[in-house]
Amino acid sequence: MNLLILGRGKTGSMVAEVAFSRRHHVRVLSSAENENAAALTADALAKTDMVLDFTTPAAVVANAEACIRANKNIVIGTTGWYGQVPRLREMVLSAKTGFLYGSNFSIGMNLFFEIAATAGAALKYEYSGQIFERHHAQKKDAPSGTALTLQKIVREAAGQSAEKEVEITSFREGDAVGMHELVFNSSGDRIYLCHDAKSRLGFAEGAVRAAEWLAGKTGFFEFRNIWREL
Repeated sequence: MNLLILGRGKTGSMVAEVAFSRRHHVRVLSSAENENAAALTADALAKTDMVLDFTTPAAVVANAEACIRANKNIVIGTTGWYGQVPRLREMVLSAKTGFLYGSNFSIGMNLFFEIAATAGAALKYEYSGQIFERHHAQKKDAPSGTALTLQKIVREAAGQSAEKEVEITSFREGDAVGMHELVFNSSGDRIYLCHDAKSRLGFAEGAVRAAEWLAGKTGFFEFRNIWREL
């Protein structure tokens, strides 16, 4: 495929490397080259098969809107924009394009999400829950999209039995790639679950495989619901 990667940050650069290694044709645009989505016109995207966005919360919505208008499928790995999900879903379904987003494209983290769904039942049995997340100092959004997804999953698992909020504590320090800890405490014991990303490779591989999966499809998808189909 002819892939356009938006974002020259650490993750976007890794996505470009993985895509190239999987024999895709790759073009990369930095934020400076695509201010206010100006580079995403229908003519500019004519030879592009798929767009992958790893930019910033401030840029991602305009990028998504431009791709939808140009009838181009898009994979979004940027977080911090989820308040716009309902509106963008309507745009995608109306335009009959393909849209796939995820708070985390790592296969390991998506397995962790399923473990969290099982463990979330602890809140029905007088446990309290906490989430701790650590990322590099340059990360723009806090809490992370992954932490918010974990929080949502635990809430859903606990149902109406959860009387206490599952609080998120965020740390932004050094070059931490991404660590998420889920802790349940009771008077008798503690359950401790942790996912620690050693590099961005898992995110990048998942994102490129997601783009391959989305090719030729229409609809609005979340990665944690489709990753087993890759």
